[in-house]
Amino acid sequence: MKPADSPFQQLVRKLRQMEIRILKAVDAQLQGDFHSVFKGTGLEFDDVRLYQYGDEVRAIDWAVSSKGHGTFVKTYKEEREQQVVLLLDVSASQQVGAEGRRKLDVGREICGVLALAAARQDAQLGLLAFSDQKEFYLAPGKGTRHAYALIKRLFALEPRSRHTAVAAGIKQALGLLKRRTIVLLISDFIDTDYERELTMLARKHDLVVLQLLDKREQEFPPLGIIPLHDQESGRTVWVNTSSAAFRDRYRATYEQNREQIGQICRRHRTEYLSIATDTDFVPQLVNLFRRRNQRGGRG
Repeated sequence: MKPADSPFQQLVRKLRQMEIRILKAVDAQLQGDFHSVFKGTGLEFDDVRLYQYGDEVRAIDWAVSSKGHGTFVKTYKEEREQQVVLLLDVSASQQVGAEGRRKLDVGREICGVLALAAARQDAQLGLLAFSDQKEFYLAPGKGTRHAYALIKRLFALEPRSRHTAVAAGIKQALGLLKRRTIVLLISDFIDTDYERELTMLARKHDLVVLQLLDKREQEFPPLGIIPLHDQESGRTVWVNTSSAAFRDRYRATYEQNREQIGQICRRHRTEYLSIATDTDFVPQLVNLFRRRNQRGGRG
């Protein structure tokens, strides 16, 4: 009799099935033009050589030329492989959602699928999980063993802090990333005062923003007067959920939060995708990759 698979083996099989769906759909929609989810599209510095007649003046490397051995220009090569880093918000607000389909569950699944896809394509992928502090960091690496290590650590992670600080998470990433990187920032963005850091991340790196949403945050059921527990502060308050004023205020906060991050991304020409916990995110990721491929990587 064949032994039952471990929970980890079952998890990996589920993620593999999602990854295969993504790869099949991408190939079908792009008729074979899709080379790699993680392929670089820009230029990176390669070396210097002596200035030749006809070279552009702006290509001169003044730091090297000032040493007195001649005038040198910078040469570049196409980025064949990009470094990819996933920034995942694991604060307590990510615990909202149905059992097994919380925002955190969906965020973990997205990271797991991308880790397996990166391993298959021999791309470098890393992960930073954050709350209002660094919860877990795995430096970019390659291969199936690296992907499995990332998945195992991420799904076993118990965050030390319940609080959110998107700005602090981005600052940590900026300090860790020494070269231009494809960054996928995954959060519900129930926070404030992060635009400055998000702007810096968008300027220095190839940024994609994924916002996780749950319908419970959009429309609160009319349950009468009930105690509401704030996941992050730990406080409990009694509210009348049947009150029209409460429901309007609740819905307005949800819409304002969603519109704010969308506006910031449009302002900085950053790719943005909202993913609801009760939907299948695979087709949405496929469309995202297709758009990136058609636009040459930048949103």
